[in-house]
Amino acid sequence: MFDRALAPLGITRSQWWVLAFISRKDGLPQVQLANELDVGKVAVGALIDRLETSGFVIRQADPVDRRIKRVYVTKQARGFLEKLRKETDKFNARIVNGIDRKQLEGAAEALLAMKHNLLAMSDGTEAQSGEGEEDAPPSKTRKKRRAAA
Repeated sequence: MFDRALAPLGITRSQWWVLAFISRKDGLPQVQLANELDVGKVAVGALIDRLETSGFVIRQADPVDRRIKRVYVTKQARGFLEKLRKETDKFNARIVNGIDRKQLEGAAEALLAMKHNLLAMSDGTEAQSGEGEEDAPPSKTRKKRRAAA
């Protein structure tokens, strides 16, 4: 559905996702971008190729190590991203239509707790992660989880 909503703008969800990420970390090396997005180097390279062809990003060699290609958003992309954000805001508003704010907050807290548990599982701290949380006020537990996530 999201791809359909963005189709008139001429961008896919994958391209938008990469472009939005680059805009927040402009100049990131392409390899690091692939790692941070948890996408293969070839896949992110193909996405960057399409974004570069569209005039949204440019690759430049790192001034210190010319083997490293850094990816930057263009001026054209910044204006396009503003339009994209408006469209995604409209889309998100349609998704949550009719859902009570407290329900949304509860769902967000549950997802954040799941993320925390997954992170704990991945770094081997799973056994320690729950200790003492049952005694902590919910707001402290949420803050602790947000900081860890």
